[in-house]
Amino acid sequence: MSVAMRVAIVGGASLKGRELAGVLKERNFPARDIRLLDDEESLGQIEAVGDEVTFVQSVSPEHFEGVDVAFFATDEKFTRRHWTLAHAAGAAIVDLSYGMEIRDEAVVRSPWLERELGRTLTPELQPPPAIVAHPAAVVLSLLLVRAQKMGPVKTVAATIIEPASEQGRRGMDELHEQTVSLLSFRELPKQVFDSQVAFNTIARYGEAAQPALETIEHRIVRHMERITAGIAPSPAVLLLQGPSFHAHTFAVYVEMENATTIGDVGKAMSGDHLVITQGAEDAPSNVNAAGQDQVLLTIRRDEKRDKGFWLWAAADNLRLLALNAAECAETVVVGRPHGKVQ
Repeated sequence: MSVAMRVAIVGGASLKGRELAGVLKERNFPARDIRLLDDEESLGQIEAVGDEVTFVQSVSPEHFEGVDVAFFATDEKFTRRHWTLAHAAGAAIVDLSYGMEIRDEAVVRSPWLERELGRTLTPELQPPPAIVAHPAAVVLSLLLVRAQKMGPVKTVAATIIEPASEQGRRGMDELHEQTVSLLSFRELPKQVFDSQVAFNTIARYGEAAQPALETIEHRIVRHMERITAGIAPSPAVLLLQGPSFHAHTFAVYVEMENATTIGDVGKAMSGDHLVITQGAEDAPSNVNAAGQDQVLLTIRRDEKRDKGFWLWAAADNLRLLALNAAECAETVVVGRPHGKVQ
C-alpha cells in the first residue's frame, strides 16, 4: 500500500459514490488519482473529492487505463454492462451495486466480519471481484456472531426497516416529493416504489417497482450466509420500507438455550463497530446513526422470557457500505502489480 494507486469510482455522482469518495479521503487511501465515472446524465457534473474538485467523466475504456481499483457504486444493470472494461484494464473490482452477483467467481465480503471471525486473506495476483456485503447483512451478522459467545442460540427473528437512500437519489427524491404532495393534497409520484412510502411503513412495493422488497430481503439473508460461512444462526427476517431517508434500523429478538442476563449480553456485544448506548439522547435512531462509523445498539430483556432479549440497533447504510468497500480495496490490492496485469 506504499505506492499510490489510480482509482475509478463508477457511479461517482451517486449517493454511494459520493460517500465512498469521502471515506477514501478520510482513510488516507493511497490514491494519486480518483476518477469519477458515470452515465451520460451526469457527465461534466462537478463533484468534490476531499479538498479537490473533479468532473464526472464517461465510462469508457480509456478512463480505465492504468486504474488499479475500480469501484462500482452505480445500479446493478449499469455494472453488468461495464464491469468488463475495468477487468480488461487489469483493475481489481469492488462492487457496491450487487451487479456482480451473477458471476460465479465473485466473492461476497465484509472485512468487519472477517476480522470478527479471525479470517485472513491470501494476496492474489488477480483477485476475484469483491461484492461488498449488504449493510443490513453486516449488522445482523455482527450481532448474531457475538450473541453466540453466550452459548447456543435457540431462536432469532429480525425486523429491518429500509431507508429510501437504499434506492439511491431517485428514492430520496421520490420520498421528498411524496411528502410535499401529501401535504399539498396532490397526486403522489410513484415511479420508484410504486406505492406510498411517505408517512407510511410497508412490507411490499407496488408491482412495477424493481427490485422488489422481497428480493432485497433474500439478498440480506444470502449475504449473511456468505460472510459468516453459516457460523451465525439463520434468522427469520422481515424487511420493511420505512418513511426515512437514511440509516437502517433493526429490531432483533434473540432467545438463548439457557437463561442469560443483560450484563452477559452487553459483555458479548462489546467490541469493534458496536456502541452500546444508555441515555435517550444517544439511543439508536435514523437521526443519531447518520454519519456514524459505528452501529448504535440498545439491549432490553423480554418481560415474559428469561432466555430472551431484544436488540434495537441503527446504522448509517451508506457509511457502513463505503467503509467496508474501502477496506475490501485495501486488502485486494496487496501484493498485486499496479496498472494492467500482462
